[in-house]
Amino acid sequence: MIVPLTILTALIATPPPSSAPPEIILARQAEGPIWARHTIDDSSRGADGAGLGDIDGDGLTDIVTGWEEGGEVRVYRNPGPANARKRWPRVTVGNVRSPEDAIFVDIDGDGVMDIVSCCEGDTRTVFLHRRNPKDAGFLDPSRWTTKEIPSTVGSQAWMQATVLRTKRQPSMSLVLGSKNARASVGLMDLPVNGIGLDALRCRKLRDAGWIMSLIAHDMNADGDPDIVLTDRKGDRTGAFWLENPGNETELWQEHPIGALNREAMFADLGDVDGDGLLDIAVAVKPHDIVLCFRKNDGGWRETVLRLDSRRIGEAKAVKIADANGDGLADLIFTCEVANGDLEGVIWLEQTSGRQWKQRPLGGPEGTKFDMIRTLDMDGDNDPDVITCEEKDGLGVIWYENPRFGRE
Repeated sequence: MIVPLTILTALIATPPPSSAPPEIILARQAEGPIWARHTIDDSSRGADGAGLGDIDGDGLTDIVTGWEEGGEVRVYRNPGPANARKRWPRVTVGNVRSPEDAIFVDIDGDGVMDIVSCCEGDTRTVFLHRRNPKDAGFLDPSRWTTKEIPSTVGSQAWMQATVLRTKRQPSMSLVLGSKNARASVGLMDLPVNGIGLDALRCRKLRDAGWIMSLIAHDMNADGDPDIVLTDRKGDRTGAFWLENPGNETELWQEHPIGALNREAMFADLGDVDGDGLLDIAVAVKPHDIVLCFRKNDGGWRETVLRLDSRRIGEAKAVKIADANGDGLADLIFTCEVANGDLEGVIWLEQTSGRQWKQRPLGGPEGTKFDMIRTLDMDGDNDPDVITCEEKDGLGVIWYENPRFGRE
């Protein structure tokens, strides 16, 4: 069972978002090339999320994905730029029902990457997938074992996980988020030497409705990672951050960021306007991106980027990246309910004068896309786009940046 926090979250002590109505900017529809799509794997059902990490220590970024309808958690070994356009070598590290998210984490500190998967549906359990640290053959499924974390079994519809490591503690922690009944954001501290799953407990930091993003980042520059989250359902929706108190006893103070009282989907952190301060972009239903610009006093200024809805599905995720190499931060955007000829993956080009051009990226193929990762997959020094499509069977895919005339 979840161990509840006995005292409510502390009152907000930092400047709240601006009370002024947000500026609304309309994205202008523009044309552009469709980016080439490459399939990493499409052999199961319901690819849901793409966690990044280096499973074999070769310096290349590998991928882990939970296949929600297929009931599998798979790791994909990055074959390097020359072979990145081919299907990647893979291993099924565990068979679990309704995996919603999976991440890489060295959960017991033995120097070998493990996998944690979060399951919703009727499973409602967090699982640990491990391999023997002496086994080099991680592509052999027989080298992997799957065990449930007992305190999570049947307790919540687990949706997201991330890793948090504080400078004051030798071990790391898992941050877990869930949805629906008894949903929460919780913190699970891991032991320094070895791991006893029976002893792991999740300390509730916040009630929740439906957690989308969980991002570990030091928001107040005190050396400890805080937690940035988006919650799409319930009575406290929007983007928030929870302040790490630096110890195991004090409360995690909650601070609002923006997109409050709206259906906030996946978010990303980055410097959107080039002022050196960390901003937050939030995909918001049905067709908006809420840009939350950090102010010098620690508060937030909010701008709503309203997309042209005639050609796209409904908002799912946003990623901040300079797609065309002009030095300005652009936005990658994915959708769900992209039925028929509607596009499910687009990008928003930032131009001078705070103008935004809405350009195609993935074309009309695919209906329900997920969170976005950007990574140079083919070694040409520009960001390619990794995502999943879980309804029409496109699977785990990446889109190749066309370089926009760069040599």
